[in-house]
Amino acid sequence: MSVSGAHLDGQDRTSSSETVAGFLAAFSIFASLIALAWHPLRLLGPAILLAMISAGMGGRHRRLAFAAVLVSAACFVLGMTIAVVTQRQLW
Repeated sequence: MSVSGAHLDGQDRTSSSETVAGFLAAFSIFASLIALAWHPLRLLGPAILLAMISAGMGGRHRRLAFAAVLVSAACFVLGMTIAVVTQRQLW
């Protein structure tokens, strides 16, 4: 039996869409946290959209996608609060 043709039982290969969903969720969390220090609406809109797309893709990273949705929503509220209190520009 060749090594290249061997399939290990119990180990499923992840599809490329699951990998993309994980990267989208991670990037959404990163963009949401950066939005707290920079212009909130410029980054939070796309960050929320990326979090929703990664949650819709599902797969193995669904907890990470759920965390991305929660973090982006919390950062939206906090970012808007910080921008209004400090009288910074939203755009």
